[in-house]
Amino acid sequence: FGKKYKTVGFDVNPNRVEELLLGFDNTGETTKNMLQSSKHLSLTSNQIDIKDCNIYVIAVPTPVDEKNIPNLNILLKASEIVSKLLEKNDIVIYESTVYPGCTEDDCVPVLEKASGLDFNSDFFCGYSPERINPGDKQHTLTRIRKVTSGSNNETAQFVDDLYGSIIEAGTHKATSIRVAEAAKVIENSQRDINIAFVNELAKIFNLLDIDTHDVLAAAGSKWNFLPFKPGIVGGHCIGVDPFYLAQKAQEAGYYPEIILSGRKMNDSMGDYIASDVAKEMQKKEIQLKGANVLLLGITFKENCPDIRNTKVIDIYKSLRLLNADVEVFDSWADNREVKEEFGITLMNNLEDKKYDAIILAVAHNEFLEMDLSKLKKPSSIVYDIKGVLNKKDIDKRL
Repeated sequence: FGKKYKTVGFDVNPNRVEELLLGFDNTGETTKNMLQSSKHLSLTSNQIDIKDCNIYVIAVPTPVDEKNIPNLNILLKASEIVSKLLEKNDIVIYESTVYPGCTEDDCVPVLEKASGLDFNSDFFCGYSPERINPGDKQHTLTRIRKVTSGSNNETAQFVDDLYGSIIEAGTHKATSIRVAEAAKVIENSQRDINIAFVNELAKIFNLLDIDTHDVLAAAGSKWNFLPFKPGIVGGHCIGVDPFYLAQKAQEAGYYPEIILSGRKMNDSMGDYIASDVAKEMQKKEIQLKGANVLLLGITFKENCPDIRNTKVIDIYKSLRLLNADVEVFDSWADNREVKEEFGITLMNNLEDKKYDAIILAVAHNEFLEMDLSKLKKPSSIVYDIKGVLNKKDIDKRL
């Protein structure tokens, strides 16, 4: 937007704004050149600087709490900030992932209360869910088709035209805000369920002493077989969004068995992998108690610094409960953030140490090029969760 229109980027975190003003994006999604080439963009943590805007785009996190219940606090707080600035004919567009109905049932009342304005008369709303794939430099914002919607026909067209002016891949104008909300929440729910199915297959084939990846390669020779792989499912999208749909379904009186079963299966994989690693170590008569275990990766996905809702931590905790000495190496992750979130001090380098077990948890490019043999003891195991290493170099893959 900042390349075409006068745009103000606002965040309540002044440190985040300060870094971006210096051309540094700690998420790695934008570059200094991209920020500086956005000639109409300004950045601020001061609410006064956004009071003259007439279109507000709210794109804040929508996590779940410790009981996996949707937590809308950040979204509602952002709505409250905007509500105090709203003027007649302004448009508020939400991009955060929510359950169907959230924009109009939960956010709009907050906008109305402080502004004193009436929805769809004095101000209007749109919903256009974000589809960013963290770490993906090919499917970037402008190259991903954008779903748009509005609170009435005129607003829906305006929102569609607005995004259409910057999205090279085009747009899809949904028939209502609720449809757009539902479309977003099922995108990741669908992936979650498909991965859960493959994770269940991995557990079955492990018992049958069959390599799951070999089976998937064979089945994938058919044109309509979906290419999903087993693994841990974390992050702030696939591991969270299904709970938003499940919550709304249960409020409507329906218990979503497949969605929640998929979540249960995927959330079990950390413990399962730790147990499987322990079995492989026992096969080589490696004493688990006090064993030196190396976890390669702590972020929730490859080539990305984001540790939000990473499930690698489940593997770490499970191995610690089995009395193993676990160390973590990840040059993508921020040391301070990992320490604050998990109490883990990341290793600075991998020199001069040998391990009883090495677990590839995240497929960062640098890990794929490593010579893991230099990190092994005479009797060690290499466990490949991602199924990306050469089979001759590992003992087991999920």
